[in-house]
Amino acid sequence: MDYTQKLRAYLDEEIEVIRSLDLEAISTVMNVLEKARLEGRHIFICGNGGSAATASHFASDFNKGVSENLDVKYRFECLSDNVPMMMAVANDISYDEVFREPLKNKRVEGDIVIGISGSGNSQNVVNAFEYAKGNGATTIAIVGYSGGKLKEMADYCIHVNINNMQIVEDLHMVMDHLMMYTLTH
Repeated sequence: MDYTQKLRAYLDEEIEVIRSLDLEAISTVMNVLEKARLEGRHIFICGNGGSAATASHFASDFNKGVSENLDVKYRFECLSDNVPMMMAVANDISYDEVFREPLKNKRVEGDIVIGISGSGNSQNVVNAFEYAKGNGATTIAIVGYSGGKLKEMADYCIHVNINNMQIVEDLHMVMDHLMMYTLTH
């Protein structure tokens, strides 16, 4: 079977969405992150499924790749990376609380909380934002589809406006590499 036409259609749609990205919103978020770095703030990041993998990748790229040659390093922590903590909270309290609970232990006023969600409606990320906003943290949403609840709640938002989860997740990962490359070159 020849999949060429379907492959081209996917890439054409992704290219169209890339061209529509709000670069000013991305630049603004980068400035928020840089200010947090210079002030020694923690940047907590979380997501579910593919968004958890993207959150983990962000933390790795900023803590190592971007920070490598800086005197003042980034302090990213991916809340999705501590599986035992997540499972304990999910088992004992609720999966909806797996990101809020560790924030209660670690977040201090002025920290940043980034939530990645294709739909923008992941309840555990929404709950983390509710806690963060009520306790002096700045929130950044990285979302797709309509942006959901997170877009409405966030102090800052990067929105990939398409109803296609694969393209949303592709471009969320592009955000990480776009920021990393720009900050290191």
